Amino acid sequence: MWEAVAFTVVASAGNNIGKVLQKQGTKGLPRLSLRLKVLRAYLFSRTWVTGVTVDVLGGLLMLKAVSQAPVSIVQPVSGVGLGVLAVFSHFYLRESMQTLDWLAVFMAALGTIGVGITGEEQKNVEVSLSRLLLFLLCLLLFFVLLHFWTRSGKQRRKSHEDPGSPISGLSAGPVDVMEEISAGLQAGALFGLSAVLCKLGFLLAEKDISALCVPGGIVGSVVCSTAGFFFQTKNLKDGRAVVVSTCAAVASIVTGVLVGFLALGESLPVSPIARIFLCLGWVLIIGGIILLLVSEKLAKMLPRSVRRLIKTKSSIPSRSPYSRSSSATVQVVNPQLISPPKYRP
Repeated sequence: MWEAVAFTVVASAGNNIGKVLQKQGTKGLPRLSLRLKVLRAYLFSRTWVTGVTVDVLGGLLMLKAVSQAPVSIVQPVSGVGLGVLAVFSHFYLRESMQTLDWLAVFMAALGTIGVGITGEEQKNVEVSLSRLLLFLLCLLLFFVLLHFWTRSGKQRRKSHEDPGSPISGLSAGPVDVMEEISAGLQAGALFGLSAVLCKLGFLLAEKDISALCVPGGIVGSVVCSTAGFFFQTKNLKDGRAVVVSTCAAVASIVTGVLVGFLALGESLPVSPIARIFLCLGWVLIIGGIILLLVSEKLAKMLPRSVRRLIKTKSSIPSRSPYSRSSSATVQVVNPQLISPPKYRP
């Protein structure tokens, strides 16, 4: 179990760090296209190539982790990658980390240790495809409701944008929050399904159902991940990344755990103490992720005396690498890092 937990942490960290390096490597480069000159410029960017390599290696390690451990273990532990990214950004990208950030990293690490200690390998797992199908139908209905929820909000906002309206502008705030929450929940659910489908392929292959189960599970995992990235980045341009990122991270963990227990035959540890520590580990990981994403805003809300005590520097803009992106794909880098040469066509 510890091997799978270690693979998950390294894989998640590799995915996040790889995307940061890719973002850094695109500085001075044109928009990616199939033109030979553009492709050559990207391939000659050491930072970008390194980021792609680290990202791909992280994905391969995640497949290894999913093949060895239950989804209810892998998905919560994967959230620790944000903490590893924060430490990486602090030492490599020279980004400032304050006391609340270190506390969040400590909480996530402690939760990971708890999950690793209490997690048990599942034997004689019975996969319930009917329950999985029922869950997918419920999830589809949930997506439809979210779509109509945000759509109706947009229509109400447009109707109130009349300058002569006495309530003009009063509904924009809540509608924006609705759109951000919707994007985060949809992205997180798809990220969770990505791990579920990958695990399902391995489980069906173990039962000798078909040799195509593993490739099919991997393809389904890639499709869900791609769709999740679409929903996640859809609202990051105009929306608040903190809201989108938090909802995505929590929804990903909840989806993985629910499907693992309902459809993949996973179960809690037999010992009551182990169950308590496992649940506590989940809570610490989720709490650490949320604190890591909202620490800057939370610091601004604290009394001045407390801020002095914990030495926060909330006035520093964009000090955290996750302040403009998500748990799965953090894409903000430190401007102090040297950029590659400008591309010249």
